[in-house]
Amino acid sequence: MENLSTDCGNMHSDIYRTLGLKELRKGVFRSPRVLRLLSSLLDKSVQKNEMLLETTQIKDVVTIFHGLRPPTVSIRDYIDRIFKYAACSPSCFVVAHIYMDRFLQQTDIRLTALNVHRLLITSVMIAAKFVDDAFFNNAYYAKVGGVSTEELNRLEMKFLFSIDFRLQVNVNTFGNYCYQLEKETAGGLQIERPIQACRD
Repeated sequence: MENLSTDCGNMHSDIYRTLGLKELRKGVFRSPRVLRLLSSLLDKSVQKNEMLLETTQIKDVVTIFHGLRPPTVSIRDYIDRIFKYAACSPSCFVVAHIYMDRFLQQTDIRLTALNVHRLLITSVMIAAKFVDDAFFNNAYYAKVGGVSTEELNRLEMKFLFSIDFRLQVNVNTFGNYCYQLEKETAGGLQIERPIQACRD
């Protein structure tokens, strides 16, 4: 399952390469482009939702994923931190994005500055456990994410039950989400629910 991003032949090969999902030459390290695109996508979604909450009578549903105040670290820096210290594959971030989308579709929660960081660390941790051959324990991910181990354990359980433990991601869904992330470069992307038709 580790090579989810490269197993479907040439169909999405160019997109995988531009997102940084294909392996780089030995000794060459750089942050995969997918991290920047995902952080941009999440930033736009947070801004859109916070504006919506401010200008309408819609109330934000407060959950265990919500903090008391927004973290001082940006989404981009948080994603970079997770990538640097969690040592998970770039594909994990695409799978984590799919999991977050499934979670948001199953709940009344909107991404905001109060919950995006906790949703990120939880979904990336779950994706690493499901996709990568090697991963760390919850205590390590909690330290990377800046939450307690007990809190991350609760977040993981809530997240998994909310998505009905639907962790399998088929190749077409993975490719479609990669394509949507690639479209983020051009702007004009529908943020909140990128692919409604790809429910597993």
